Amino acid sequence: MADARTLHAWFAASADRHADLPALEADGETFTYAELRRAAEAVAARITGAHGGPPARVSVMATRGVVSLAGYLAALRLGATVTPVNPAFPAARNRMITDLAGTEVLLADAADARQLDGGLRGAVPTELRLTAQEVTAAARATAPAHPPLPPYAAGPDDVAYVLFTSGSTGRPKGVPIRHRNLTPYLAHNIARYGIGPGCRMSHTFDLTFDPSVFDLFVTWGAGATLVVPGRADLLAPVDHVAERGITHWFSVPSVVSVAADLGNLPAGRADRLRLSVFIGEPLSYDQATAWRAAAPATTVENVYGPTELTVACAEYTLPADPGAWPATSNDTVPIGEVYPFLDHLVLDEAGHPADEGELCVRGPQRFDGYLDPADNAGRFLRHGADGATVLDGAGPPTPEHYYRTGDRVRREGGRLVHLGRLDNQVKIRGYRVELGEVEAAMRRLPTVRQAVVIALRSGGDTELVGCYTGSPAEPQALGRALRKMLPVHMVPRTFRHLDAVPLNANGKTDRPRITSDLLAPAPADTAGAAT
Repeated sequence: MADARTLHAWFAASADRHADLPALEADGETFTYAELRRAAEAVAARITGAHGGPPARVSVMATRGVVSLAGYLAALRLGATVTPVNPAFPAARNRMITDLAGTEVLLADAADARQLDGGLRGAVPTELRLTAQEVTAAARATAPAHPPLPPYAAGPDDVAYVLFTSGSTGRPKGVPIRHRNLTPYLAHNIARYGIGPGCRMSHTFDLTFDPSVFDLFVTWGAGATLVVPGRADLLAPVDHVAERGITHWFSVPSVVSVAADLGNLPAGRADRLRLSVFIGEPLSYDQATAWRAAAPATTVENVYGPTELTVACAEYTLPADPGAWPATSNDTVPIGEVYPFLDHLVLDEAGHPADEGELCVRGPQRFDGYLDPADNAGRFLRHGADGATVLDGAGPPTPEHYYRTGDRVRREGGRLVHLGRLDNQVKIRGYRVELGEVEAAMRRLPTVRQAVVIALRSGGDTELVGCYTGSPAEPQALGRALRKMLPVHMVPRTFRHLDAVPLNANGKTDRPRITSDLLAPAPADTAGAAT
């Protein structure tokens, strides 16, 4: 493993080596590494001036503009822990997050600061609003117009950022990631993908979604250029890639499906794209095929990992020849193998190693436990000759503990295939049913583009509802077709046609929203029973 260093040190080393190379294209401007460093230091000075000294915890109102990006770097330069908050999230949730994070300073782009005048008013001791023009002027200045900053004092064991994931109690769970967790991840990905000066990197992820750490720090740790899209560019990603000369693409697979539904995947247009990496949800072979048609020279890689394991921990590269793509039981691209410097187990329900079960991982990328230690209960385990011992929350996890991902995997053809969340496995009339398997079968139907299967409780029984995009079809016809592929207990009782699959703020399928919509009366021509 590379020597542990901080996120700030990764950026600063590139700024030292590549001062005059482009680091960022955003808001219609290009910033060199020297300019982006000056902008970040100027923002850091504004933060210390407004707060009366360096804060320990900073929240950034997360947009993809120069204010947020320079603010993120500024917080790191001050040795603070960064917690991004999303202006698209409800103010009440953002207030809860800043409370849980202990935020001392909240930085916002003045153009996206509405919540500071509403639900976030008074939420933190210090708020700071900056404009893109102010940050750009600081970047272009020939000499700093601020007092010297305090010496940089953060170390590898300090927390770099805290991100919040959904909690089953309705309270978000804080995930602190230390700088030392990030060092092996950044070093591995920079080397694996050959990132360096001249590479032009996409920025598709909101800062509240941890793959954004790849966007920013794999880019800036290697001296490459981060290319920030406009608001509508991700609806036509192939045009964005072609017009901005993107060489390395990183996104959720849903970007492909949304673009395809809008007719925005022109064949062959992104012919200079070298690498395409997908994360966040299963990558179907249909999605991989559609993207390769638009970017015929690209290498397609599928990666997997929860926030608690520092962005990603497993990877698989599709062969260049589609004829060599391995068949899988659910028509999704394998997640391949866990990084070689991490330890992993696949455990069955009894806690014994198996070819199918829950993926558990430990090693230098594993976080040290949730912000609230009570959230650790049940999420970590030790494993020995007598099987698994689950951490009950009585103490913090040790390095020997594996993190329980909650994801089911199966080894197929020597590779790990993601089967879905453990909580997506339900019982129908006593049979275990994996919703992902039903979704895979639905996607094989010629009229179906995307499929999401929801389990609803009705009169004490669990019933499956098959939601899909594509051409509307008679429910009876869908049911008959699926019964040729699935046991009858796995065939949805009802179907719902969708114009589009709703996505959450991170671009993933929004299952709670679909479930809520299903509880409302369905249009008569798009829902019905499969008899």
